[in-house]
Amino acid sequence: MTESLAKFNAAHAALDYVKDGMVLGLGTGSTAAHFVRQLGERVRQGLRVKGVPTSEATRNLAEQVGVPLLEISQVSAIDVCIDGADEVDPAFRLIKGGGGALLREKIVAAASKQMVVIADETKWVETLGAFPLPVEVTRFGFALTQARVVEALRATGCAGHEVELRVSGKSNEPVITDGGNYILDAHAKRIVNAEALAAALQGIAGVVEHGLFIGLAQTVILGKDKGAEVKRL
Repeated sequence: MTESLAKFNAAHAALDYVKDGMVLGLGTGSTAAHFVRQLGERVRQGLRVKGVPTSEATRNLAEQVGVPLLEISQVSAIDVCIDGADEVDPAFRLIKGGGGALLREKIVAAASKQMVVIADETKWVETLGAFPLPVEVTRFGFALTQARVVEALRATGCAGHEVELRVSGKSNEPVITDGGNYILDAHAKRIVNAEALAAALQGIAGVVEHGLFIGLAQTVILGKDKGAEVKRL
């Protein structure tokens, strides 16, 4: 499978969920970027929509391709959120945040009437956890928070318990999110109870948000070399 082509095909299939006059949540990441570019083409052809970006990177791209934007403060509801995922399981639980935008992504997804996930088919897994789970944390006291995240992994039966501060490959400095926070990558390896882990992480002082998206996605589009497969709950 050609990964880029599969992502393109997933993004293209998501255009079927876009109608004139909609307010759209615009996700972050490589697959979401394919969608924003194709949406820009439709806008140039006359489609009338407005987007709410989930990151500064998505905002910049949307502006480049001509998608009109709204601030999150200007909307009370979003018709459809189109976003990628790092992993998706058969219950449509997701791991997100590989691109560092998990906080804004979750705010936008939760405000949306419908969430459509677009990904290449390698992101479909039986059990979450092979992809490190991002946890956005305050910079103040992050080492203490990191230790509590390790405890949460152990307490909820995860196969792995290593938790690393995400650093930039170029500078080796900590990655700073759009919200000014750090990201911890939790190498759970196998998450046996995603709901319990989500609750445990949410209860840790210093955790701003985690990358487990549960009960938000209704549709998953898996891109392939030829076309895409649509799954619905």
